Amino acid sequence: MTRYDVEADGGSRGNPGPAGYGAVVLDPVSGETLAEVAEYLGVATNNVAEYRGLIAALRAAHALDPDAEIRVRMDSRLVVEQMSGRWQIKNAELRALAEEAAGVFPRERVAYEWIPRERNRHADRLANEAMDAGTRGERWDPSASTAALDAGSVAVTSSASAPAVGWGSAPDLGAPTTFVLLRHGETALTPEKRFSGSGGGDPELSAEGRRQAAAVAASLAARGTIQDIVCSPLLRCRETAGAVAERLGLGVTVEDGLRETDFGAWEGLTFAEVRERYPDDMAAWLASPEAAPTGGGESFVTVGVRVEAARRRLVERFAGRTVLVVTHVTPIKTLVRLALGAPPASMFRMELSAAATSVVAYYADGNASVRLFNDTSYLG
Repeated sequence: MTRYDVEADGGSRGNPGPAGYGAVVLDPVSGETLAEVAEYLGVATNNVAEYRGLIAALRAAHALDPDAEIRVRMDSRLVVEQMSGRWQIKNAELRALAEEAAGVFPRERVAYEWIPRERNRHADRLANEAMDAGTRGERWDPSASTAALDAGSVAVTSSASAPAVGWGSAPDLGAPTTFVLLRHGETALTPEKRFSGSGGGDPELSAEGRRQAAAVAASLAARGTIQDIVCSPLLRCRETAGAVAERLGLGVTVEDGLRETDFGAWEGLTFAEVRERYPDDMAAWLASPEAAPTGGGESFVTVGVRVEAARRRLVERFAGRTVLVVTHVTPIKTLVRLALGAPPASMFRMELSAAATSVVAYYADGNASVRLFNDTSYLG
């Protein structure tokens, strides 16, 4: 059976702050570098970056041989102990990342070993190169990697999710996978600007929301470009998607990862009501993407992890097609933010209307292009 050593590292300059990871797959006998990956993550914590590096390393090894046995070596005691099952994972975001990592290979084929930082220099240098490039607004370039030169690598792969910068920076890779992102139509809570996530009730579309859904359906039918429809499991999205599906004669795929944020105890309240009842929690939420709403809600970081995982599944499933993705404010803003490589704080600077469409295209090399945002012209 094939065996690989993988080494991974992640870092954050600020914790949270500008973050990135690096990972390398090695031949355990010769020490030859078989693959490298690195990515700038935007604003994230050290622990998130470490886990993202682990996931990238395992995926790189899986791409070489999905039946291989893996020895993971990292200088993050937290990741090694949690993935080995000796430490509990109390943080919801890290738990989601750990589950994603555990799903790449069967658990019995992966062993984890802690190593001191000085023995993890290859991955550490890749992570720092990715962070340096990202903070300059550039993409990590494997051909210029000093880690690769020092290691004498013979095969290099770059990250498939770090966006390139500038027009014409990527080769022609054929038709992209295009997401037409549609926020659901209005519910009774929408005009009052009340928190309405996945942790409270499941409101239906109002009369105005049904009118909006019909208008969207007519507009999309006139364009004739939608090939598939995917939606959040919540009722308001299923109703909106159903109106379009009926008009276009298409089926609807439900994707749980597209559900709205769980706003915990804030569900059904206005922003002003939350600020009055939970002033400290609200202040923390506005200040940090890792802060969660009162009562067990989800942080923006946690939502970002599951939305990104859903995006990857959908891009793989619908490669090269144009997909209507009917979802909510936070998932749409998250997808746009990730496509732009913008920090989580940018979420508060986007306005997204009910029944508005936005468009993001994803290319085969991992580049993304935001083509439209918050279009409501068809609503009249």
